[in-house]
Amino acid sequence: MTDCPICRRAPAVPEYRPFCSRRCADVDLGRWMKGVYVLPGEPRDEAGSDAQED
Repeated sequence: MTDCPICRRAPAVPEYRPFCSRRCADVDLGRWMKGVYVLPGEPRDEAGSDAQED
């Protein structure tokens, strides 16, 4: 088994894989929601991303 990517101390458990606990899974989710993690790509036009073209 591999170590938890958040705390790096405990082995991953099947229920929360690849994390060791719900706490570490929630920490990871929180990081995604806060924008700590980003996927590379081209910048988006935030103002017009949802507007439909006529």
